[in-house]
Amino acid sequence: MTALITLENVSKRFDRRDGSSVAAVDAVSLEVRTGEVLAVIGYSGAGKSTLVRLLNALEKPTSGSVLVGGQDLTKLSEGELRAARSKIGMIFQQFNLFRSRTVAGNVAYPLKVAGVGKAERDRRTAELLDFVGLLDRAHSYPEQLSGGQKQRVGIARALATNPPLLLADEATSALDPETTTEVLSLLRRVNAELGVTIVVITHEMDAVRQIADRVAVMEDGRLVEIGDVYDVFSDPRTAAAQRFVRSATHDRPSADTLARLRHQHPGRIVSVRITDEPGLQQRIDTAFRTTGTTAELVYGGVSEIRERRTGSLTYELTGNVDAALEALRADGVHADEED
Repeated sequence: MTALITLENVSKRFDRRDGSSVAAVDAVSLEVRTGEVLAVIGYSGAGKSTLVRLLNALEKPTSGSVLVGGQDLTKLSEGELRAARSKIGMIFQQFNLFRSRTVAGNVAYPLKVAGVGKAERDRRTAELLDFVGLLDRAHSYPEQLSGGQKQRVGIARALATNPPLLLADEATSALDPETTTEVLSLLRRVNAELGVTIVVITHEMDAVRQIADRVAVMEDGRLVEIGDVYDVFSDPRTAAAQRFVRSATHDRPSADTLARLRHQHPGRIVSVRITDEPGLQQRIDTAFRTTGTTAELVYGGVSEIRERRTGSLTYELTGNVDAALEALRADGVHADEED
C-alpha cells in the first residue's frame, strides 16, 4: 500500500520568552497509508495538535519534510499551499460552523470559494447532506442543531471538494458517548465507501478502538509506538501505550482494586493476557492443572478489536505458582504477577 503522507524526521520548536525553545514535535518519522484510518493518540502536551497543523501546513516544521500526495509542503509557495490545502479536509472539536449560514450554506461554502457553479454546488451539497443523514435539515441554522448534527455538517463540509485526505482533530471530544459512536460510524463510512484516508487526532482510546486501522502513540513530542490497532491493544510495548489501553479496556486491576483484591485473596495475584489464539483458555487451564496450582478468577475484561478478542484475566493463584508461571511462559502465554 502506498503512502499518502510521509513525515521525515520532522521537528517543530517554539521559542520561549527567555530565549530557549521547546520541541512540540521532536524528530517524528511516519507514513500514513492511502485508504487507511490512522489514529494519533497522546495526553495533553504530547504534540498531537501541532502535528495536525504540520500536516495541513498551518505550521511549518523547524526541520524535516512533510509530504502529502507526493508534494513536500515545506517547499511550496503560499499559492501552492492554498491549492494543496484544498485537497485536505478538516473537522474540528468545536465544529467551526458559520452561524449566519444555513446547513446547506455551510456545506456549499468551500465549493463557492473554489469557484464551483451554483447548479453543481447545489447538487453536491444535497448529495453530501444525504450521505450524512441531514438532507431534511438543509435550511436549518447551526444553533438549531444538536452537537452530533453539527459535527455531521462539519464532516459534509470537509468532504465538499472531494479531498483524498481528512484530518479529524479531537472531533468527538465535545460529544456524549452515544453521539460519539454515531459520528465515528459515519467517519468509518467515509473511509470505506468514499475511499478517503483519515487521520484522527484524539486522546480517547475508545475512539481508536472503534475506527482506527493503525494507531500512533505520541509522548513529549515524540512518536513512541505505532502499529496495527489490535497489536497495540493486545500487546502495548511502551508505558504510554499501556496507560492508554488500560484507560479504555479496564482489563487490569487499578492500584485501589488490587489493594482490595489482596485483602480478600491471600494468594498471589497474576494477570494473564487474552488474545484470539485458538485453544488459549485450554492451555491456561492445563498449565494450572499440571502444576498443581489452584486458580480463582478475581478480575478481568475481554473485548473485541476488529472482531478479534483481546483483554486480560486476573487470578488468585495458590500452590506451585512459580511452576505454573514458568509453564505458561514456556507455552507462549503472557502472564504477569501484579506488584
